[in-house]
Amino acid sequence: MTTEIEWWEYDDAAELADAVAGDIQFVIESAIDARGSAVIALAGGKTPLPAYAKLAQAKLDWKRVTIIPSDERIVPLGDALSNVTALGKTFIPKGARVMPIVPKATDDYKTAGRSADALMQDLHWPLDLCVLGVGGDGHTASIFTGPDYDEALNGPRERRALGVMPDPLPPEAPVARVTLSRAGIITARALLIAVTGDAKRKVIEDAISEGAGSPYPIGRVLADVELPVDIHWAP
Repeated sequence: MTTEIEWWEYDDAAELADAVAGDIQFVIESAIDARGSAVIALAGGKTPLPAYAKLAQAKLDWKRVTIIPSDERIVPLGDALSNVTALGKTFIPKGARVMPIVPKATDDYKTAGRSADALMQDLHWPLDLCVLGVGGDGHTASIFTGPDYDEALNGPRERRALGVMPDPLPPEAPVARVTLSRAGIITARALLIAVTGDAKRKVIEDAISEGAGSPYPIGRVLADVELPVDIHWAP
């Protein structure tokens, strides 16, 4: 099986932000038209923030939109490392439901993962959209190499989220995480990746060509994916 992947290239990050915001808006509108509501997972990190700011300006029926982070650091709400805190600042004032998947910090990351999975079992599934970033090391969401890597990739199909301990811990955020599982990601109705820079582009291209044998998490996640994947890239 060949994953259908389309690259969208832009001159700069501002142009990328406009396009990503437009695509997310289209998915939300389509889901609301079809079903009366939309459930989307949004990546953390700095790259997509300008797109989210533009998206928040869209005239949408935000009360019908539920947003979860595609992954979350196990830190208190309000912490600078919290992805859902950043999403909440952007979208809660618009009336969207922004759902913390780690309601409180805990030392037991496995329990945090089970709790997040239980919360997601109550959401309409599959996701209408999953937006991902990719790290320079090839991780996506919080699917990192480490003791929970295989479980994140190959756990039960019905498991939507799990707790993970990256090894090594990323120096910019040296904490355990909760992440969407590979199954949670690839069952989405639409999958969008937003990245910048030549180095990350090469990582993704290498990962895609290596497929299921890739040393990069993003390669393993995308291998044999049945849905089309849009990769938005700017230098």
